[in-house]
Amino acid sequence: MTGRVAVVTGANSGIGLFTARELTRHGMRVILACRDVAKGEQAAGRIRAAVPIADVDVAELNLASMTSVQKFADGWRGPLDLLINNAGVMAPPKPASTEDGFELQFGTNHLGHFVLTGLLLPDLLTAPAPRVVTVASIAHHAGTDSVLEGNVGEGYHPQRTYSNSKLANLLFAQELQRMATERDLPLVSVAAHPGVASTGLVGDPQGMGANRFMRAVAPMFVKVFTQSARAGARSTLYAATEGRPGSYTGPLRFGETRGPIGPARLSTFARDEQLARRLWQVSEELTGFHYPWPSARRP
Repeated sequence: MTGRVAVVTGANSGIGLFTARELTRHGMRVILACRDVAKGEQAAGRIRAAVPIADVDVAELNLASMTSVQKFADGWRGPLDLLINNAGVMAPPKPASTEDGFELQFGTNHLGHFVLTGLLLPDLLTAPAPRVVTVASIAHHAGTDSVLEGNVGEGYHPQRTYSNSKLANLLFAQELQRMATERDLPLVSVAAHPGVASTGLVGDPQGMGANRFMRAVAPMFVKVFTQSARAGARSTLYAATEGRPGSYTGPLRFGETRGPIGPARLSTFARDEQLARRLWQVSEELTGFHYPWPSARRP
């Protein structure tokens, strides 16, 4: 991995931070793509303190803003070996929207990463063995084909909209692999989930942390009753280095909430190739973005 380059979205805390730290430990240059640059710089400092050889930088990326996504991609230079779509928003108690008018969870967790990956596709394809890891969740099992409505159909329900956004992550990861395979491209797309881990996600003011009580209590609860963010990062790291094309990795024990990692279970909807193709089309229609696939297959 020495000398290769990775981008990890939402890497200023939790699973993203530990993922980035371990990648630098193994010689990768890692860019922490964060909404809050100041927190990103603090995270970079923590990584450098733990890994003296770390080659780590910070860049601003707000996945709830297509302008920010475009700016990040426009500023990229050179091959990109690894993109880890890790950032996310979880279950804000009240309806909220992205800068572009999408439901916040669907827009951030799925559409932001959908466009980011597409904008960086030419850079990924200049790397010798490009790989995209999309971080999903066991919550995807509660997602349904209503994901095609972009979470704006029935009345707002925090957990249901989160589950649909995580289902969207899985459908995207698998469809990306199918489309790359159809074009005989070297791109590998995989997915992973951390089980249930103690991260900053539950206290994020954009998500559950919008409720002051949850912001105060939830982080303490998850710290006591769940595995660490470091343990949760193992699935992502495996997917980033060893996961087979199109695979989905996660913990195997206690309802896939913790334990040794291996092949994770996909819901019936997550295995639906027709649903994945339709979601891709819906994502293009909503964002106006179409992937710049190479016009010719490799010889």
